[in-house]
Amino acid sequence: MERSPNQEQNPEPAHTDAPAPAPPPPAPVPAPTGVPDPSQGSPAPTGVPDPSQGPPAPDDEGRTRRAGGRRKAVRRTLGVLALLVLPLLIAETALRINYAGDPKAGTYSRNRDALWLGHAWVDGRRTDADVTALAARLADTGIRDLYVHAGPLEHNGTLPTSACPKARWLITAVHRKMPGVRVQAWLGDELAPEKPDAMHLERKATRDAVVASARQVVRAGFDGVHFDLEPVHSGDRNYLALLDALRPVTPLLSVAAHQIDPLPAFHSFWGTVTGHPKWWAQEYFGQVARRVDQIAVMSYDTMQPLQSLYGGYVAQQTSLALEVTPADTDLLMGLPFYHENRVGHWAYAETVPAAVRGVRLGLSRTDPDRATFGVALYVDFAATEDDWTSYRKDWVRTP
Repeated sequence: MERSPNQEQNPEPAHTDAPAPAPPPPAPVPAPTGVPDPSQGSPAPTGVPDPSQGPPAPDDEGRTRRAGGRRKAVRRTLGVLALLVLPLLIAETALRINYAGDPKAGTYSRNRDALWLGHAWVDGRRTDADVTALAARLADTGIRDLYVHAGPLEHNGTLPTSACPKARWLITAVHRKMPGVRVQAWLGDELAPEKPDAMHLERKATRDAVVASARQVVRAGFDGVHFDLEPVHSGDRNYLALLDALRPVTPLLSVAAHQIDPLPAFHSFWGTVTGHPKWWAQEYFGQVARRVDQIAVMSYDTMQPLQSLYGGYVAQQTSLALEVTPADTDLLMGLPFYHENRVGHWAYAETVPAAVRGVRLGLSRTDPDRATFGVALYVDFAATEDDWTSYRKDWVRTP
């Protein structure tokens, strides 16, 4: 059998009648001079690690220093998150509160509403039957203006003569079948510097070309010009100069406007973080509003995840816009007649009922008797029957 590790290496000797005398113990051998005696536990030579001692003891001071550094980093991170999240939570709570309550009686359509129409109406795809159907759709609503896509403009500000070959046909048909409804040429383009390969409004030659394009569509018979140039950064003086130059050349000047800062100077913060200052300062919004006949707020694509928050946001935007829009300028709040789901827009949250309720709440709290006020519906080719039903029931107050 195998030996146990505890057994001796040699077997015991055989027993005899008389035990053998024990051998005398060996004489101790003195250790050589200068050689340490292992039995005395002499230390290893200086500078040579002794593996029998195990790893060195931890440096308590270094460990404390590292732990303190980690705690400071965690505190800094939590502080930054609090600075970002806390104002957002406060703002969202305020929007939810802003959606509470009941609109005042009479805060309904003033018959100054508008509808954005796609390019198909001026490029030959629509027919007389389509105009007849549109007239039936708009009967007994508050829609007075049609923004018909007649562009886009070239980056140098010019408008190709081939852009809207059926414009005169449409204008004539609308005036015949919808008396009192005005047809405006919707012109737009992307702007530099945020989009470098785009229109540069800082160039006077470009602004002059935009003015010439406005004259061109007015000569074609349009009742006015509606501009949607994006993104216009808050405080852009070149945009204001363009509006000043446009005012004398068109009988009706209208613009699509960015939203107003939901928090003070929010456009500056957002521009620093994302490079896209989506909002306008309220003061700048007022400067634009004083230069036009109509200003339509693009009160959609708000990044709000719930109907209540979106409706509260629209109520806030309505109040902010009313505060700085002159009484002789039509203020229109945009309604989302489309159903995309993407970053910044959730169709289940940005609904027509929520928007209309928000509009009525903002109007009720700020200027309930204002006559120069309406809503603008974006956009005809994406609208559903539910959108039209909500607009009629909640804003126009017709079945």
